[in-house]
Amino acid sequence: QVQLVESGGGLVQAGGSLRLSCAASGRTFSSYVMGWFRQTPGKEREFVAAISQSGTYTYYAVSVKGRFTISRDNAKNTAYLQMNSLKPEDTAVYYCAVSDRYYITKISTEYKYWGQGTQVTVSA
Repeated sequence: QVQLVESGGGLVQAGGSLRLSCAASGRTFSSYVMGWFRQTPGKEREFVAAISQSGTYTYYAVSVKGRFTISRDNAKNTAYLQMNSLKPEDTAVYYCAVSDRYYITKISTEYKYWGQGTQVTVSA
């Protein structure tokens, strides 16, 4: 099994930056595709970014491309989401997730393990 714990959320002014961290345990970290999703009340869970097992490939939602960067440090069993130029519409609970598929996917049902989420609030 895989356990995930997100951290780094908080309140930030529009235009500011945050870095989210996702600490993983339970299995070999490098065996899994990692993804970040976000969700606001009344909306479906939205794909944000994903990264391949070795970090060779990344994939971003159009809404965050150029502003967010996903990365991973397999030696530290940790994935990151660097969020720059934040907008009020980025406000959401952000979730780290793990897929046991061997390809990058934006489909939430293809991620097997999820963290508890961390709140990101961007004020205007």
